[in-house]
Amino acid sequence: MLKPIRGVTLIELITGIVVLAISLSLITSVLGPLSIKSADPWHQVRAAELGHSLMNEILGKSFDEHSNRSGSLWRCGEAGAPDDCTDQADFGPDCLNGGSTCPGGPFEQRSQFDDVDDFHALNLSGNQISNIFGNDPRMVDIYRSYQLQISVSYDNPLTKRILISVTTPTGDLIEFSALKGNW
Repeated sequence: MLKPIRGVTLIELITGIVVLAISLSLITSVLGPLSIKSADPWHQVRAAELGHSLMNEILGKSFDEHSNRSGSLWRCGEAGAPDDCTDQADFGPDCLNGGSTCPGGPFEQRSQFDDVDDFHALNLSGNQISNIFGNDPRMVDIYRSYQLQISVSYDNPLTKRILISVTTPTGDLIEFSALKGNW
């Protein structure tokens, strides 16, 4: 004997669609914010690369404009040294401190920075971020929406504090700090 074929009523069909819609809206409301935050670790790694690279560049420079660069015969500010260390009010690129303008703009000649305090008040964003020579077009694409600020100040008479602040495209602020000693 054959069983009669039973179909789905309209009320059962509508109830199923409503239950499915409610469950899908709950799932997407949970997963939506997660997809936005999924790029944060990637941006943090990029910011760390940028901050560390720039910090290494800065720490590779001499302590002060008036320090001996060829063998540590004397340090600025010490007894018997020909010059005092640069006053904090004069921090920034040397061409600006002498009253002249820097060729190519004050922050386009990073390869000419020869001491730590030349980097003070350097603010870069987007396509201004480059390597020391300013000729790597890949960096423009990688750091297009990043912002970078550098601050240099005396921690004490023998050390300068370097603070690099990197802002990611998602608005996170990541800071790097180091001391450069006068020895």
